[in-house]
Amino acid sequence: MTVRQGAGAGQGRTNPRRFVLVGASATVIDVGLAVGLAHAGISRSLADLLALSVAAVVAWRLHGIVTLRGDTVDRWIRQPPVFFTAAAIAGAIDLTVFVGLGNLPLFGAKVLAVGVAAFARSVLYRAVLFRAVRREQSSPSRRSTAPGGPRLSVVVPAFREESRIEATVATIRAELEDLHRTGDLEIVVVDDGSPDATAERARVAGADQVVVQPKNRGKGAAVRAGVRASTGRTVAFTDADLAYAPGQLLSFLASVESGYDVAIGNRHHQQTATLAGTSALRSFGSRVVNMATNILLLGNYRDTQCGCKAFRSDAARIVLGAGMIDGFAFDIEVLHLIERYGLSMEELPVEVVNSETSTVSALRDGVGVFVDILRIRRAARRGSYPSLGVNALPSGH
Repeated sequence: MTVRQGAGAGQGRTNPRRFVLVGASATVIDVGLAVGLAHAGISRSLADLLALSVAAVVAWRLHGIVTLRGDTVDRWIRQPPVFFTAAAIAGAIDLTVFVGLGNLPLFGAKVLAVGVAAFARSVLYRAVLFRAVRREQSSPSRRSTAPGGPRLSVVVPAFREESRIEATVATIRAELEDLHRTGDLEIVVVDDGSPDATAERARVAGADQVVVQPKNRGKGAAVRAGVRASTGRTVAFTDADLAYAPGQLLSFLASVESGYDVAIGNRHHQQTATLAGTSALRSFGSRVVNMATNILLLGNYRDTQCGCKAFRSDAARIVLGAGMIDGFAFDIEVLHLIERYGLSMEELPVEVVNSETSTVSALRDGVGVFVDILRIRRAARRGSYPSLGVNALPSGH
């Protein structure tokens, strides 16, 4: 799979005001024509059918020309059969409601019909986009070998981890011994402005690189710093508490080396085994966050917050280099950018060992995630994320 100019949502920007204006214009045409033709003596059903047809064509043309030039949400506009199939289904609903409410005044009946049809149309478009995104992601890209030295770099963001970072580094090295023995493993610890001896302990443990952030900024900033410093052909990141056994990264490495641009863990995968439970509050919060991301993401992912992900090195630099979120919602931004840049991705099962000493606060960080979701959505709409040209990644053979 090559990165397509049309699929990269950085090529233009969506103007929400123009989007609303175009939608309102099409609605005015729909309502005005339907009511006007019905008043002129044409049957309600024929008047509504003619009005819906004209409004659909106008909406398609205006959205494509005025509002959605290059953003990911323009997929349905760039696929006329999809657009008009959804429009036809919504139109049938509109027609049924409008004609069925024959005892109401024309204007009132049409407004109700438009409202019901609009809801149905939004659900249909969303369902179409879910399938389109997953289909585009599901096939390996088959690109040329990613740039870099060792096969795998493991980035470990760490904050106040002096008591266990040595054990973390040792465990990663032990479970990935085959890679370490051949010089194909690089461990990059990022001290995210810790006030303790996290960085010093990481050096003592023999981490290949220790990056020290001047101040605490959050997981997203730490991972980005680690990716910039890494030299591996595949770059993975995992949490310092090793909630996911490092040996599992071998399957992520295999996925990326098989041709996927990205591999992410899915704790809700049918093959996932949870070796230690988490609190009911954290579990509930995680699922609520997953649902909330549906306002932003198209792919309908079951697990947006899994702390285990891997990228081919050039894809990592593109995605992480474009990121702006420093907090825990950075994982959600990563998925948004993967979609935005048309990258292939595989979800993998993971064995989960939840740490009792995690620094995550379900309430505090949950609120922060919701705020950041809105920030990501606003940045996407304003065109704040960098563009991705067709030659940003090597094409397949």
